[in-house]
Amino acid sequence: MAVRPQPHTAPPALAPALALDRAPDRPSAAVLVLHGGRADGLAPPSALSLAGARMRPFSASIARATAGRGIALGRVRYLHRGWNGERADAARDAVRALDELAASCGSVPVVLVGHSMGGRAALSAAAHPAVRGVVALAPWCPEGEPVDHLAGKDVVLVHGDRDRVTDPRDSWSAARRARAAGAATCALRVPGGDHAMLRGAGAWHTLTVRLVTGLLGLGPLPPAVVRSFSGQDGPEPADATTVDRA
Repeated sequence: MAVRPQPHTAPPALAPALALDRAPDRPSAAVLVLHGGRADGLAPPSALSLAGARMRPFSASIARATAGRGIALGRVRYLHRGWNGERADAARDAVRALDELAASCGSVPVVLVGHSMGGRAALSAAAHPAVRGVVALAPWCPEGEPVDHLAGKDVVLVHGDRDRVTDPRDSWSAARRARAAGAATCALRVPGGDHAMLRGAGAWHTLTVRLVTGLLGLGPLPPAVVRSFSGQDGPEPADATTVDRA
């Protein structure tokens, strides 16, 4: 019996991965913020997600600090709330967002700011040619995660020493391995800092803004970061409360 050919149907289009909060007519650079998530979970993130809400003050602080400077500001929207093993869904969404940003704003340098799973996604997506630097906040950095693609990038990992969700020692290891691979890295320890970045929240916001504006060339980077990037300091973490000491 003959089989009747079925009509071709195109796969459903994916929802946009980029949410632009500010899009200047002629942007000179861009910042994308990536919130946290879960190890596993195929359901979409909730609109009332605490992980997403936690990053709003960071986005607001960055927006104020870069107002009038021609900086596009946006967020990565995940299709799924989890990383989901080898699927690395959050990283895929980050790359899609970067491609969408290039289509919308042209070829501009990008700084990624990611927390927890979003930090892991930002570090992974830094292979994208548009990415100039990454600020990873309490990132999820599994041992053995690839780092060779970070060569030539500026990478700052910030982790609280009271984090019980992601291990700060994994961040320090990632910083050392990325430096060996050719990245300019700096590891910063936040004394008393927790995973949610609620203890001393204002200090987290202020430090992140300084790192972002410094990586974009809109202001000076803290001296400790400059020394670390240049290799004057070793790869071990510096105390985030002393980053301004010469």
